[in-house]
Amino acid sequence: MHFHKFEKIWLTFGIGALVLFLVILGYGAFYLGTHPQSHGVTIDPQNVEAHEAFKPENLGLTKVDEDRYIVNVVASAFHYDFGVDADGNAINHIEIPKGATVLFQVVTKDVIHGFNIAGTNVNMMVEPGYISSMEVEMNQAAEFTLLCNEYCGIGHHMMYTTVEVYQ
Repeated sequence: MHFHKFEKIWLTFGIGALVLFLVILGYGAFYLGTHPQSHGVTIDPQNVEAHEAFKPENLGLTKVDEDRYIVNVVASAFHYDFGVDADGNAINHIEIPKGATVLFQVVTKDVIHGFNIAGTNVNMMVEPGYISSMEVEMNQAAEFTLLCNEYCGIGHHMMYTTVEVYQ
């Protein structure tokens, strides 16, 4: 079978691009360990309080070890629930020391929400029935806005709070 000169060039280019794409994909997946978020951990969206991490007393920021924290959050219609402080007031501001490793665990009871700390690489989609989790090291001291970046209804623009990383 005879191929025209230009057909050979385009076939070589196409096959080369495919091989390059697969090499880059393999490098990212196997060497760098980049994988899509797994939805392996499920939860009953109508009864999130049954899970130990999302009981009212376990919401918010919890120190696990030196420079290791867990933030448990329940997202619902236009509100992030971080629990209550000692006076019984809703927590609207999280303070994390610079350099701390933080595991964010978020669930929702109603619709799909976003969990995005603007200016960091924390960005998750929170779906009913799943626990979304992401572990990050907070290395930049600043005050960040935590917002919902998935349209969740008419009060979507009111769904935000602040996260402060301090020295």
